[in-house]
Amino acid sequence: MAALEVSSTRNIKRASIRLTLVVPMRNEERSLPALLSSISGQSVQPDRIILVDGGSTDGTVDLAKMLIADHSNYQVIEAGDATPGRGRNIGVEAANTEWIAFTDAGIEPDRQWVEKLVEIVERTPNIDVVYGNYDPMTDTFFEKCAALSYPPAKQQRPGGLMRGPSVASMLLRRKVWQAVGGFPDLRAAEDLIFMQQIERSGFKIGWAPQATVRWQLQPTLARTFRKFVLYSKHNVWAGWQRYWHYGIARQYLIAAPFLALGLFYNPWWFLIPLAGWAARTAKSIWTRREGRGLFWMLSPARFACIMIILATIDLATFVGWVQALITEPTVNPGHWADGQVPETQRDR
Repeated sequence: MAALEVSSTRNIKRASIRLTLVVPMRNEERSLPALLSSISGQSVQPDRIILVDGGSTDGTVDLAKMLIADHSNYQVIEAGDATPGRGRNIGVEAANTEWIAFTDAGIEPDRQWVEKLVEIVERTPNIDVVYGNYDPMTDTFFEKCAALSYPPAKQQRPGGLMRGPSVASMLLRRKVWQAVGGFPDLRAAEDLIFMQQIERSGFKIGWAPQATVRWQLQPTLARTFRKFVLYSKHNVWAGWQRYWHYGIARQYLIAAPFLALGLFYNPWWFLIPLAGWAARTAKSIWTRREGRGLFWMLSPARFACIMIILATIDLATFVGWVQALITEPTVNPGHWADGQVPETQRDR
């Protein structure tokens, strides 16, 4: 595989501000070439790109070094068994610019992603943080159903509809990272906690709906289950279960008496929780339909697939919850674990 190439016909230019792009990665051998190709093809180039490996056991590090061999503005840092939170902190510490952009492995930024983030800073010089947009990749039927199951629905922000905030599409001043104490050393929920601290600290936030990255969803039901077990466990360790776990638990507690009645008295009682489950699925589709009509959302195959994905995520939530209660945290969430969700995340 050849090293990265940047075509001279693309009118590549430097940003009007000095910025470093930090990307944590771990076992991303398959997705890394697409990510680095997207970065090298940005219409506005970061001054530096720092890739922080968190203990990959595949060929990620060797591949990264080979791909960036001819590019002096790229750097690979091997951070040992680092969580994404610690990986980002290590990357920021190694940066020497005022502005820091973040994205993640498994992401493909649109060609104008950096440019659109920087435009918000140019228009509003006193801005401290800029959140960009993100969209799921939907190449398969399963991914199309997953995109209607758990990614947050788009919201109206200054400039247009977008998802976010997200650390995978973000630009901030280095002083913001310093003021909030960096990212917590967690493998999940570290992004929500970091953004919570930013909101509490009163920094000036801007929105860039046109600064879009493409997010790679889990391609199978089994991988979706494993990923949400991980999310669930770390969210419990961080003290955030009241904003995710408790809501799901309430739904099943409400359904339990009807399930018992159906099991011991009359099967017709099963229809009540089934109707509630169907309504939840319909709501998930409707809030993410993005202008598509009623007949589109009534596809039986799509509806059934989304019901299965939601059930899988619920099961993963409870499994991760139990794992968190019976095992010690692998890292210490520290002063971040207070469970106060930021205003911008309360409808996730």
